Amino acid sequence: MNWRSPVPESAVDSSGQTWQIRRAWPDKTVRDYVLEVTAAGQAGVRGGVLRAGAFELLPEDDPALPSLRAEARHGELVSYRPHMRAVIRTDAGYIKVFMPGGAIVPAERCTQTEILLDPGTFTAPRVLRSSPDVIVFSAVPGRPLGDLGDDTAGLSDEGFDRLWERWQHAWTAQVRSSAALAALAALPLHSPEVEVADLQRWVNRWLRHHHDIPEAASQAAALSARADKVTRNLLRAAPDPLVWAHGDLHDKQILAAGGRSPLGLLDFDDTAQAEAALDLANLDVHLELHARRYCISLDRYLAAHTRILAAAEELHVSPDRFHAYSDGDWLRLACSPLPKPSSMALAVLDERAAHTPLGSDYVSGYESGAQSGFASATMETGGR
Repeated sequence: MNWRSPVPESAVDSSGQTWQIRRAWPDKTVRDYVLEVTAAGQAGVRGGVLRAGAFELLPEDDPALPSLRAEARHGELVSYRPHMRAVIRTDAGYIKVFMPGGAIVPAERCTQTEILLDPGTFTAPRVLRSSPDVIVFSAVPGRPLGDLGDDTAGLSDEGFDRLWERWQHAWTAQVRSSAALAALAALPLHSPEVEVADLQRWVNRWLRHHHDIPEAASQAAALSARADKVTRNLLRAAPDPLVWAHGDLHDKQILAAGGRSPLGLLDFDDTAQAEAALDLANLDVHLELHARRYCISLDRYLAAHTRILAAAEELHVSPDRFHAYSDGDWLRLACSPLPKPSSMALAVLDERAAHTPLGSDYVSGYESGAQSGFASATMETGGR
């Protein structure tokens, strides 16, 4: 698949400043993309666009987010999808800015979550202030588990494993808690059909933006074939029972502070009733992505992966359902406009379809025993 994505790794604005493209989303017009960008010496993130291949840095005012400029004065913009949503980090916590009216449902879900979270499992941010387009949250102490996986974070392998053991026990206790079970009826349903519809939207956007690029034809065919298989696997088997689901669980959403204080848990915009595999597979795929990018060691990935599988077993997650949702997460990543994540995710889907553990490029720097350890730690359906 020798073709260059229309979205480069970096771009230069009209002043000559180089910006690294951190995230990208297809815009309404074919070949146009909205971007989250960063630059050396510049605090936080900014928004940008690619229009027919030409980069433009967006002004700090976003007409679709009328509260953004005023709220951004309180801190640093750390996450930004232009015209959709933004997150500002302040000394006291975080501020989320939405399109007008967009904060109403997320604020309701956050309030619900405050009630149903067992205080012995996780600590969640409190809603300090909200309006139809802004939610202000209190701070939650601790560092993301995703940051603590780095060898430079000062945490030993044993300490890392203990953190994930704590997460395992807290997560299974929370999902099985009486409060979580009682709240199910009030939460939206994220069924396999909902998951498939979301994946189809991602695939269709990718195909729409690349259908007239001859060099992308082979990748488009591969993506369509994988999408068909992922869809069949999600829908062909009976789903597991519904439980309380975070909806977007990954290792940046879980915080660990010192001592024995409960772990922190962030971002409940997508809280729903769903299969337990939805959260566990998403968390595992994020960790495997870090490992494949060499952001964490294979041993640390395996330690966390083993804890995730233990939680799945405790929650009676069917291996086929875990595998199906994992494939869905890799498919979503394959639809990224950024070339490296997209090509990596397609390669992973090919590996998984062939029931092979890890690609040879990834394991080349590790002992052969580590590779077989990766295989043995996966679920019996093949895993990665």
